[in-house]
Amino acid sequence: MKWITEKERDMFKEENTFEKFESKVWLSSPTMHGPEIEYVKEAYETNWMSTVGANINEVERLVCEKIGCKYAVGLSAGTASLHLAMKLAGIEAYGMPKVGHGALEGKKVFCSDMTFDATVNPVVYEGGEPVFIDTEYDTWNMDPVALEKAFEIYPDTKVVVIAHLYGTPGKVDELNAIIKKHGAILVEDAAESMGATYKGVQTGTFGKYNTISFNGNKIITGSAGGCFLTDDEEAANKVRKWSTQAREAAPWYQHEELGYNYRMSNVIAGVVRGQLPYLEEHIAQKKAIYERYKEGFKDLPVSMNPMDLENSEPNYWLSCMLIDEDAMCKQVRGEQDVCYVKESGKTCPTEILEAISSINAEGRPVWKPMHMQPIYRLNPFVVRDGNGRARSNAYIAGGAADVGMDIFTRGLCLPSDNKMTAEQQDRIIEVVKACFE
Repeated sequence: MKWITEKERDMFKEENTFEKFESKVWLSSPTMHGPEIEYVKEAYETNWMSTVGANINEVERLVCEKIGCKYAVGLSAGTASLHLAMKLAGIEAYGMPKVGHGALEGKKVFCSDMTFDATVNPVVYEGGEPVFIDTEYDTWNMDPVALEKAFEIYPDTKVVVIAHLYGTPGKVDELNAIIKKHGAILVEDAAESMGATYKGVQTGTFGKYNTISFNGNKIITGSAGGCFLTDDEEAANKVRKWSTQAREAAPWYQHEELGYNYRMSNVIAGVVRGQLPYLEEHIAQKKAIYERYKEGFKDLPVSMNPMDLENSEPNYWLSCMLIDEDAMCKQVRGEQDVCYVKESGKTCPTEILEAISSINAEGRPVWKPMHMQPIYRLNPFVVRDGNGRARSNAYIAGGAADVGMDIFTRGLCLPSDNKMTAEQQDRIIEVVKACFE
């Protein structure tokens, strides 16, 4: 076996006849429409350059209207929302901690494994220990079978965090039934799935405490920002208080609880306010991109990121591809580097991403599962048949399937910018096809 050299790796770029895009085609960049600047200007001209103002109020109102929740609290980031959700859930499950101690200190929390680290880091902010639940192939989200197994292993766990990867809802009914059976609290991370529905109901409403994000590459963006969502008025009021330094009703700054500087800026809220009316339009554009890829790749040994269209309507935030096992060339990934061997008729995510990059377009690997991250490599990981760690044994045949690792190995995120033209996407499709030659 011969490892490919840097010169050989560049051969695709040298030999292909695909024209390079003059302007970069991004994975998913903000799409502005015009009203955004007017609301930002309004904040400037009225001097509400702070964490209060009409834009924030209107964002919270519009989000409740679109999502179907009773209360929304505008915050600096989706991560801030998840942090305060973890604090609320921890206090509800285990009581109020002493100042300086997290509400989840020493407690295990079940978390989606295939997700961005912002889903699970807030657990650690509150002193909790994330336990990663393996993924299922049907939606690339938390596996209900593995979740049930996790409760068998750790029956005292009282908080579960689920994320909807790439805008595709997970198996909500099955997951929720298990969570309720064990008397646990569901925290829903809908950061990537705003606008997606499960059985006609918007994501961001299934947990007791929920989160959406307006990060710069999300389907609705404020450059930053997010919202805490709930039907619990007391929880919403508590989050609003905590996010503004937990100030008490006194003529001076008086504090009885630990607070945070997490409130959304009225300037950022102006951008979000201008974006929100275009949510459905953005979803339609993203769906068209997904369907165009699906049609373009129909003759290749690949599949697109799966969707349970019988029960849900995704927001199609990112279009992804999974290469068939028998169409994979040899690929080895380290912590920061990767090697692969080019084989006729086969390819791998690394080669495709390099080919896409060579024409000035941006793709990415599928999110690396949390249980594979160096920071969390000693945390528990549960698969369908039990503990997913240390399964290798020279004297025992077989072993647990690590679905998340498999998807990471064979998967990649394709350029999914809703400003990408059909012609640009067609060129990207042809470049991907060339990798299988």
